[in-house]
Amino acid sequence: MFGQRSRIKQATRTILALLGIFLMVASFVWMQRAPRPESAKRSTTPQLAPTSRPFAVVVLDPGHGGQDTGAMCGGVLEKDPTLDVARRIDRLLQAEGIATLMTRLGDTYVSLADRAAFANRVSNCIFVSIHFNEDNLPVSSGVETYYAAHQITAGSFLASWLPFLWRPLSESPNSESQSLAGFIQEALVARTRAADRGSKPRQFFVIANVTSPAALVEGGFLTNTADVSNLVSEHYREQIAAAVTDGILHYRDAVKQRQSTLAVMGDERR
Repeated sequence: MFGQRSRIKQATRTILALLGIFLMVASFVWMQRAPRPESAKRSTTPQLAPTSRPFAVVVLDPGHGGQDTGAMCGGVLEKDPTLDVARRIDRLLQAEGIATLMTRLGDTYVSLADRAAFANRVSNCIFVSIHFNEDNLPVSSGVETYYAAHQITAGSFLASWLPFLWRPLSESPNSESQSLAGFIQEALVARTRAADRGSKPRQFFVIANVTSPAALVEGGFLTNTADVSNLVSEHYREQIAAAVTDGILHYRDAVKQRQSTLAVMGDERR
């Protein structure tokens, strides 16, 4: 009899604890998604558009890893050059005094959701994912850089650990990610002399589900003989890394310049 009462008490405590967690999560979701009241009176004075502060950290994302090999061509697995190039970028950025983090440090599998959540837990950062391409047509070659036209909006620290609490994708295009991708693509073409496939929007999960400016680099086609012959060269992979680094630095300089211009305009209005 005593044992039965003890089990009932334990079951009751468990149910109450689960109910408490459910109410806490439900309250949080409601606060995140509840519409915000508009201001009663709109200002007639034009407001300066907000701009990002220069980032403090670069999160580097070597694509694939572990059992996820990515594209394959002959003996080349995409997961290997992505890690190699990311390590080179990491070294070059640190030499410039820029802090870096990597979503994987070795040949390990990290899910796309975990990569995005990792980046969302880093404040004041940008996110750059490194990949190599493949195509059914072996003549396809060149470099391209993607950005997500729409990304999730910033929620809270807790939301970065619980993806289902993230707010929906933003309605307005992400100009910061587009700018970052453009600078990286320009530098890639200048450094590698590869065919310029441009910077373009694409809703890849890993860049659409981060809140910071984000770009995904495709550094060549593993299904193209000429591209592969370049990629097996350490010198060429170093050039790709240097190009991505150049693009990041150019983006940082552009953000600083915008910030300086807005500050001057703000002083003039006073």
